[in-house]
Amino acid sequence: MNAPQDLKPRTKAFALRVIRLYSKLPKSDSVAQVLGRQVLRSGTSVGANYREASRSRSKAEFISKTGDCLKEIEETEYWLE
Repeated sequence: MNAPQDLKPRTKAFALRVIRLYSKLPKSDSVAQVLGRQVLRSGTSVGANYREASRSRSKAEFISKTGDCLKEIEETEYWLE
């Protein structure tokens, strides 16, 4: 299925920003590390899930996979708040 190509670089750039954010958190702050790992997991999976969606074989599969992306984005937003 053809998906908008601009989301691939944008989701990758977002993942890289999340990685940089996590790397700057204080290692001695256990709360920051726990929350940071949550953001790291959900924030970096958005792009991976989107790439998987872009290789979907049907419209229904694409919709399902992009729904997974939305879940990860919303989880990331939750942890950042």
